[in-house]
Amino acid sequence: MHEERITESPSWSDPRGQVMKTPDDVAEMLRLNACGWGLKRIARHLGCSHHTVKDYVASGGVKPFRSPQRPKKLDGHEEWLRKRFMLHRGNADVVRQDLLAEKGVAVSRRTLQRAVQPYRQALKAEALATTRFETPPGRQLQIDFGERLVEIGGAKIKAFVFVATLGHSRRLHVRAFRAEKQEHWFAGLESAFVTFGGVPEEVLMDNPRALVMRHDAVSRSVQFNDKLIAFAKHWGFHPRACAPYRARTKGKTESGVGYVKKNAIAGHSFASWEAFEAHLAEWEREVANVRIHGTTGETPIGRFERDEAHRLKLLGERPSFGSLRELSRVVGNDCAVEIDTNSYSVPWRLIGERVAVTVAAGEVRIRHGVREVAVHKQSEGRRLRIIDCAHLDGVAGHDGPVCRPEIATLTAPTSSPPPSLLRPLAEYEAAIGGSF
Repeated sequence: MHEERITESPSWSDPRGQVMKTPDDVAEMLRLNACGWGLKRIARHLGCSHHTVKDYVASGGVKPFRSPQRPKKLDGHEEWLRKRFMLHRGNADVVRQDLLAEKGVAVSRRTLQRAVQPYRQALKAEALATTRFETPPGRQLQIDFGERLVEIGGAKIKAFVFVATLGHSRRLHVRAFRAEKQEHWFAGLESAFVTFGGVPEEVLMDNPRALVMRHDAVSRSVQFNDKLIAFAKHWGFHPRACAPYRARTKGKTESGVGYVKKNAIAGHSFASWEAFEAHLAEWEREVANVRIHGTTGETPIGRFERDEAHRLKLLGERPSFGSLRELSRVVGNDCAVEIDTNSYSVPWRLIGERVAVTVAAGEVRIRHGVREVAVHKQSEGRRLRIIDCAHLDGVAGHDGPVCRPEIATLTAPTSSPPPSLLRPLAEYEAAIGGSF
């Protein structure tokens, strides 16, 4: 049998350094081995270690390279990392601090960021996910403002458009204003109530400064403006604010604002502001509320008249909220402030302090700084003293001529009582060690 002669290549000085071989080299190893060459001879010919040749021949071809698996500090903590990463809303550095404090494992921030990378997409998807729910009839009205430059009389004017959307029927109400102040929010709401012929159970809004004083994103505690509280009580609804940075909760009105900008305003010009207002009223009546809504598959006005109109609270004979007043007073020595000749009590520790007074919806609300310190029913009489006995706790004689349980809240004018000490006489006797 004819033996194939192959010239051997010179051996390398350190063939052990060559581990990986190309597919062509591996094919050559298998061919030479089939021809009867020994492993060492093949290794010298290809310039590699005979152990490398042995491995490739034993595997029968190219085998994938696998880097050695080294133990990692975070091995076994994958589930804990996932839960803690979701809890801290993607803050890897806080997770790293918890890992050191609770597990005693110290890693760099970059190492932890690589470990939690697979969970970031899940967190992003969770943040974007929205569960659609159907609002019951008469339950909710969503409100918002939008800005748009409008050509009026040949000039570009910034218009502030108030949009109110009923949650169930999607019926819209639109009003245009020249600014976005508190009175414009109230005017828009009152206009919506009159147009709809009733008041819903709650009104959902974003967190406008004109209506919301503070909204804590963690505790979700909300402090509404005093005027808004009085306005809501006057009309009989509950105000509700969206979670901070989650305006998508108010999606119906967010969509409504965009719809008004793109459909009712875009591409139009008007001879006057009155013409602009008339156009919005006609658009609301002839277009917005008679179209087939993309979500409900019905016209908003038809759905409103069938399901929602009779679920709203009737307006009754309530007047406009426009009679609200804001006053500033200094608390007198009689622990009261005077409004329209009547005196309303304030905690006695505020004597000499300046307080803010809001008169609206039949109530007198008194605030010192940001804290509300007194609420009274507004008196319709003249020169009366409206007293809350709790405001006089700690004042000598407060259960005597100033305020007695059997005396009604609204008392007739009386002569001023003689000056009295702020502390009982017995306390002064005890302090000097005897009686006078």
